[in-house]
Amino acid sequence: MVGAAMDGPYYMDAVITPHRSLSRRGFIVLISVLTLINIATAAVFVAIGAGLVPVFLGLDVIALAVALIASNRSGQGRERVQVTAAEVRVVLETRRGARRVWTSPTAFTRVTLLGEAENGADLRLALSDREIAVARALRRSERLDFALALDRAILNARAQGFAG
Repeated sequence: MVGAAMDGPYYMDAVITPHRSLSRRGFIVLISVLTLINIATAAVFVAIGAGLVPVFLGLDVIALAVALIASNRSGQGRERVQVTAAEVRVVLETRRGARRVWTSPTAFTRVTLLGEAENGADLRLALSDREIAVARALRRSERLDFALALDRAILNARAQGFAG
């Protein structure tokens, strides 16, 4: 995917993407319904002589559409975590294709859970003084499960590395 292929079997090859519950069709339906409601409301206000209210109702729909589009775009990034006997690789991709790659030898990589953040514990991979946050898009329970699976994959990869 990025750079040279990793040697040996994968003990973990996970792709994490943020969950977005509103599909493109759902977005169109939601904005359409809100627009129709605002048009009906605006007609009532124009009938009673409050001509500026429809402007604010229109701004309301535009602001909601912009917020939903921004939320959807922020969810288009992805995170890939790969573990082999030789190395642990984390590839962070933005929706524009920019990539950040973090690698470390499997034998020296630690999995740590730090503090109690708003969404749960912060999961990090650490090597000496370098570290990277992973699985930020997951909920607390999913992040804890992922931490256990990642730790298990690293332990299995280490065992294979020492056996081979």
